[in-house]
Amino acid sequence: MNDRELLADRFEEHRGHLRAVAYRMLGSLAEAEDAVQEAWFRLGRTDPDEIRNLGGWLTTVVGRVCLDMLRSRGARREEPMDDTFVPDPVIRPLSQIDPEQEVLQADSVGVALLVVLETLEPAERLAFVLHDMFAVPFDDIAPVVERTSAATRQLASRARRRVQGATPPADPDLGRQREVVDAFLAASRGGDFEALVAVLHPDVVLRADAGALVRGAAASKLVHGARAVAEQAVMFSQFAGFVRLALVNGSLGLVTAPEGKPMAVASLTVADGKVTGMYILADPDRLARLELPELEE
Repeated sequence: MNDRELLADRFEEHRGHLRAVAYRMLGSLAEAEDAVQEAWFRLGRTDPDEIRNLGGWLTTVVGRVCLDMLRSRGARREEPMDDTFVPDPVIRPLSQIDPEQEVLQADSVGVALLVVLETLEPAERLAFVLHDMFAVPFDDIAPVVERTSAATRQLASRARRRVQGATPPADPDLGRQREVVDAFLAASRGGDFEALVAVLHPDVVLRADAGALVRGAAASKLVHGARAVAEQAVMFSQFAGFVRLALVNGSLGLVTAPEGKPMAVASLTVADGKVTGMYILADPDRLARLELPELEE
């Protein structure tokens, strides 16, 4: 085995970790793969003998690539991020644990958290993700964001306050989540409006991202309040027979897939026996690029 093959093997040992970093930075599975691939290209242009800690070096390189991608994304965007945007979900069946997907699930990065991360400035997001989620020292992050360690610490602190203020605690117990989601599905399938209202938190938020091209009732929307969200759930009860339970970013969620083709993926946040948040990706183009596992009937 030559030096290039040895280096490739060492890189592969870190690929899952790097994908996890990039996914949290970008909220896009496809862009995360691009960022990891760019890190491999940069490694190929570097003398490996000069790298003392390959894992740490690759982590900061992926962080720098993601930072550039976020800044480029912001420069291309003529308008601010739409408040209906929903990041790419990671889907897996309830009965199966895929070790590679499990890496992406590390630290229980839910869709709700990814939504909040989208509101951060790129440098804030980098400092928070690398330090708070992956324990990268501020001294290592500072050169990437071109700030002092103290200023980088302030970036992470500012991001942390935003995250904690916008993501109320969710119930981590899948059994309790299942009880609430089953009640929600039963009410939706039965068209029972009052039962739907009862299982929704009074301040529940529904965020549905159908993409820029979808119009009409299925268009993107941001809905607040139990009765308003229940009205939306009743409207889509005609598709209830195609809904399957799945793990979406580590929590219980719903996949609607008529004839096996995904039409929507919903991440539900459950707390105190109520649904407090629903994040629905219904963008046909992005759904077509997702890997949809075989789900239970």
